[in-house]
Amino acid sequence: MPDLPTPQDATEAALFSECWDAVLAYADLCTSGSTAAAQLGREAFAHGIREARAAESGPVRGTGRRPARLPRIPLLLTAVRTTAAAWEEEGQGHKLDPDLRLWLNSDKAARYTGPPLQRPLALRGLRDLQQPDAELLWFAEVEALPLPLVARRLGLDPAGAAEELQQVRTLFRDRCHRNHLDTPMDAQCRSYARLLDAVTRSSAAETPGDLSRHLATCVQCAEAAACLRLHGGALPGALAGGVIGWGGLAYLERRRRAAEVRLGAGRPGSADKAAGEPDDGEQKARVARNGLLVAAVLVSVLALGVSLMPFGGAGDDLGAPGADRQPVADPAPPLPSAPSLPPATSKPAGRTTQGTKQPEKPGKPEDRNPHTEPQGTSSPTERNEPDDSADPLCRVEYDLVNQWPDGFQATVTVTSTESLDSWRVAWSFRDGQQVGQMWDGSVSQDGSRVTATAADYNKSVPAGGDLAFGFLASWRGKNSPPYDFELNGHACAKSS
Repeated sequence: MPDLPTPQDATEAALFSECWDAVLAYADLCTSGSTAAAQLGREAFAHGIREARAAESGPVRGTGRRPARLPRIPLLLTAVRTTAAAWEEEGQGHKLDPDLRLWLNSDKAARYTGPPLQRPLALRGLRDLQQPDAELLWFAEVEALPLPLVARRLGLDPAGAAEELQQVRTLFRDRCHRNHLDTPMDAQCRSYARLLDAVTRSSAAETPGDLSRHLATCVQCAEAAACLRLHGGALPGALAGGVIGWGGLAYLERRRRAAEVRLGAGRPGSADKAAGEPDDGEQKARVARNGLLVAAVLVSVLALGVSLMPFGGAGDDLGAPGADRQPVADPAPPLPSAPSLPPATSKPAGRTTQGTKQPEKPGKPEDRNPHTEPQGTSSPTERNEPDDSADPLCRVEYDLVNQWPDGFQATVTVTSTESLDSWRVAWSFRDGQQVGQMWDGSVSQDGSRVTATAADYNKSVPAGGDLAFGFLASWRGKNSPPYDFELNGHACAKSS
């Protein structure tokens, strides 16, 4: 196992520490155990540092610019991927993640070593930037570091860092647009190239239906759209997925969590505190410890009270039907149904209010209202799909367009029976899938629950009309279809 390179000065030593953290995070994703991750990280780090030093000391072009190259952290992450490929060729593939091995032997891995014009657009665009601009973009977008901290590391004026970052984003977009036009493509993609550029320049631009359908079926153009659309939050995923390749979105999520831990839940001001001020993380830890102590005391008192509470004689049957007892904490009455819901879904639940008793309805016991479970006891994964026999508020069609070993592309089409001024579509995944990029909408994800929100140009939907959007996501192990679709909080039926 090679030794880590020796830093040349104090500045490089500080940079080595940060780079090693990033390399080890990605190496851990690529391997099947911590020992293999450390070995892969050390080999890749040594190789990448040698390559970076050779590039920095290489000849300068006649125009005064050095040859195009990646910033140091993306360069080292690329070294992890190439070292993993070398392991696969040398018979050490058993140390790697099985999904990575499938990816390394696919056409997707070949894009990174094939003809330059066929390589991912984000990779080419980042290489075309000046070195300081590329580092600013990568630190701010992928490593998720606060902008004042990035400005200090790169020697920028913190007051103007936000404006400079926006300029760098625009430069990156222009490079990607130029590279997209230079990419060999078929006639249909070529016909949409300039339209794609125009539509992605403004958040208010409306995407024509034919272009939207094309983006839902063409991976190459969808990749270009993610790089060209600076609004909507897709740029970090486009950079991580395009530059790193396999596991890029997982690396992005891991780095964001690491930044939150290091910098106090990711707040930009936490890195700028004076040395004498208490750290937010320490304050939170003290609050958490005090809260746990208070909670423990309350639980003990509650347990003692319950143990002393009289529960009646032996002849009282707590589970007997029709008993007059009320629950200790009677559930709150249900919220009124939204006026847009069909009448079939707005029946009252028939709960008993505290201090009164509902008169029993005549008829057989099986004809009485069976919904006696208190509100909030069912888990989110046990939600019922709407009854297809009734007239649902919406119907949804989920289409898995394409799938590869570590990701997939899908489209969602929702038909609404009512006109909408705006829309929000939510669903759940069963197998831990993570959405990275989305077009014709903005995405947020909380655990397995994903929410897509309308863009500025497609908020309005006529009665009986459709809304559609597409996305790229990652998966591992299994990729079951999503379930529990909702439109603006109302359950949708699946189209047959």
